[in-house]
Amino acid sequence: MLTSADKRAAFRKLHESGCFIIPNPFDVGSAKALQHLGFKALASTSAGFAWTLGKADNRVTVDDVCDHLTAICAAVDIPVNADFEDGFAHEPDKVAVNVARAVKTGVAGLSIEDFTGDNAKPLFDRALAVDRIRAARQAIDADNSGVLLTGRCEAFLRGQKDLELVIDRLTAYAEAGADCLYAPGIATAEEISAVVKAVQPKPVNLLVGTGPSLKEASALGVRRISIGASLARMAWAGFMKASKEMAEKGTFGEFANGYSGGDLNKMFS
Repeated sequence: MLTSADKRAAFRKLHESGCFIIPNPFDVGSAKALQHLGFKALASTSAGFAWTLGKADNRVTVDDVCDHLTAICAAVDIPVNADFEDGFAHEPDKVAVNVARAVKTGVAGLSIEDFTGDNAKPLFDRALAVDRIRAARQAIDADNSGVLLTGRCEAFLRGQKDLELVIDRLTAYAEAGADCLYAPGIATAEEISAVVKAVQPKPVNLLVGTGPSLKEASALGVRRISIGASLARMAWAGFMKASKEMAEKGTFGEFANGYSGGDLNKMFS
């Protein structure tokens, strides 16, 4: 097994050039499967993990998440980036305490977002949002962990499609110590290129659902592609389709589409 320091060094190296996909497993099994397929790094998904606990997104505790991150980091020999939501606190000093806990799980990176949890006022005030990133940076640097910090602006996801606001916040997060910048929801070539240009030379993470492709994102200057809860939703799609067939029809036809149990056992052996 590689050490946390090894994984953190490898993760930083991945951000130096090119473009890579950082898929989002939702449990230990899916993390090991993605490593088996050759991916070079992974990222947790807050929603995907919450659903494994029978909870909605943003309804898990920091204890839940740190246990989850510890398990995934111990299970794979590739770097893991944590979707650390809002730091599980509003005040910068409390964000710092929780980030220090996350570092101890063995993660190679983590993201802090500016969503308040209140749809009536979805974004933290700019100054507070910047202070929260700065606090996370200080917590990471306290023991020279080398964890990579991603600053995340939630504006587009929360109905505020103001690219100037996004760029202003991301550049401020970069100045406050974020190593990588992320604005989930930007999708057009013009939006992506504008963000990349504004924060360069720092790398940009792009959330992808159905496009652009790895090649297209790379051409736009994106360094890292994540997919959020998409793999978790795909897993649930198969589960719910087969379960509904049983419940509504009393038949079992969907099981013919299941993945080979033998291949799974071979992969996990």
